[in-house]
Amino acid sequence: GITSERIQLLNKVGFEWEGSKKKPWEKSYQEIVRFVKIIGHARVPNKFPQNPSLGIWVASQRQSYQNYLKGGSSSKMTSDRIQLLN
Repeated sequence: GITSERIQLLNKVGFEWEGSKKKPWEKSYQEIVRFVKIIGHARVPNKFPQNPSLGIWVASQRQSYQNYLKGGSSSKMTSDRIQLLN
């Protein structure tokens, strides 16, 4: 089993014991919100060593937004998501 010391260490970093019930987009959105609170901007580089998936997600959102603006039917971007990201 897991030791109480390891449980305490995981609790200190905000480990989610129940697992994430959030959908992937919402989870990534929360990560960018946290990034902006800490760093002060949302300019996450495509290759962001501290959180590679966040850099990829931000690049994907930018691309989806461009497709949305061009009227692309394959874009997963919605007006609700745009409002959240703005």
